[in-house]
Amino acid sequence: FSVGSYNFDDTEDDFDLDDFDSGVQHDLDSGMVDMMLLATKVAKESYPDEAEYGMRIIASPWSPPPWMKAPTDDDAEGALHAENMTGSALPVCIRDGVGSESKYAKSWALFFRKFISAYSNHGIDFYGVTPQNEPEFAAPWDACAYDAVNEGEFIANHLGPTLSESHPDTKILMFDHNKDHMVKWAQMLLDPDHPASKYIDGSAYHWYVGGMDRLLDGGQGNPNMHRMVSELDVLGVDEGHIILGSEACHCPSTGYAGGDLSIAWARASRNAHTILADLAAGSNGFIEWNLILDSVGGPNHLGNMCDSPLLAVPHRALDAVDIPEQLDFERSGHPFGEVHGDHKTREELNSEGVPAKYLDLGIVVQPMYYYVGHITQYVRPGSRAVHALVDSSVSGPKSRTFRPEEQDVPGGGINDLARIGIEATLWPCEGSTRQEWLLNEEKQLQVFGHDWLGVPTTSCLGRKADKDMGGLMLTTCNVAKGKSGLFEVVPIPEKHRANIVLKNSKVDPSKSCLVAQPLMNNGGAYGPRGGAQVNIGSCEHSWVWSIILDVIVI
Repeated sequence: FSVGSYNFDDTEDDFDLDDFDSGVQHDLDSGMVDMMLLATKVAKESYPDEAEYGMRIIASPWSPPPWMKAPTDDDAEGALHAENMTGSALPVCIRDGVGSESKYAKSWALFFRKFISAYSNHGIDFYGVTPQNEPEFAAPWDACAYDAVNEGEFIANHLGPTLSESHPDTKILMFDHNKDHMVKWAQMLLDPDHPASKYIDGSAYHWYVGGMDRLLDGGQGNPNMHRMVSELDVLGVDEGHIILGSEACHCPSTGYAGGDLSIAWARASRNAHTILADLAAGSNGFIEWNLILDSVGGPNHLGNMCDSPLLAVPHRALDAVDIPEQLDFERSGHPFGEVHGDHKTREELNSEGVPAKYLDLGIVVQPMYYYVGHITQYVRPGSRAVHALVDSSVSGPKSRTFRPEEQDVPGGGINDLARIGIEATLWPCEGSTRQEWLLNEEKQLQVFGHDWLGVPTTSCLGRKADKDMGGLMLTTCNVAKGKSGLFEVVPIPEKHRANIVLKNSKVDPSKSCLVAQPLMNNGGAYGPRGGAQVNIGSCEHSWVWSIILDVIVI
């Protein structure tokens, strides 16, 4: 989220970085340094008892200078290096790799050192760095790809030794990408025999998943959080190892631009649910990608517009004179149509939860701000997750939180997770739309809902576990595609007991039953009954399904 790409040493093959801008003038001119200093001051004044924590700031690079990067497919044939900072070669972007003799990897590690020193000279000490933002993605914007092998070599050969010598208090957080692959990276890089492991202080992850369905963001990957915590224990990783949610953001555009209050609140509640679930699993923190953006979710020089808790709308300030709705630094225009919030009056927005007193100052305070702010205010550094889970009613499955016995329609609001790509997990019976399933005529287990735009959705339980997520996922109900499971409820001798058998299984029928797969980490703060995955396994499993009238419960 910048008006353009920039770096602090564009001099080709300046391996010792003699031309590095040690004053980081760009960040001074843009106001970034002053904002960090002011935020640090406010944090100390607001929470004087938390002086030992301070304001923890993480730095994460998106791309080295072009002269350090290998040419990409978009560069001219025969080019010696990348033309610009966007895009990346695969499997690693560094021009001569990351081996111990790499001149460019060594210089890139030196860049980290000089950058951290430059900020320290301005009074800002970084808590930690990640080697690369989203290393698995050779993105169309500023990027530098690594696979786990290459990031491990870069840390072991260059970044780790450099920072341990020059900035030993700055932590290195590995990975910094999506939840689906973080356990695999941990298994490799945190193995005590891996030469990078001694330099790694934590693991950073993003709340996205591998696909491009943005309505899944924040709704996937929690079982992998529990696997991650368990894996750290198996590997004998130090208890002080940080697990940090280093990026979360709703895309595209903003709630204000879309003008639909329900979507703005849905985005906000997704934030809260994800923060709470991650903390319960063992995460140590959560970073919202942006604190404040403009009305359309920029500036972003490559059109990747996203949302934030606060939006700058200076044209709506009471004292605004001749301020356009969109300032000249915003190059993307209106990629998702007009800004509907600009057509609402001050009073209309105030009635929808956008406080007029801040709008009068040119700031839109969105629902996300209240959710994240509430959690931030009460879950302070040093807090511990405690065991807490809303359990089934003591009166049994017919008396549920969101569906009293006399109520035919499930409650709890619309089901915005009835969506292809969502993991199927088990929770105590509560009677919401998320627990309302139909064994349809095709013998699929089908669930219904709506997306955030109110468009009806339906999906069916898959037939095999996802290789990255480890459990069954929701998939298309199109039988011809063969992705959904076809199930049969088979009674077993005990009264009111049954197995749910996958009939289109390719393995032994005795090993093709729907089973509960308990979370690793003993379920974290939710315990073993909160969020267990659904999978296919032995029909002799210890979990049994009970049939009560037309309802199947575990």
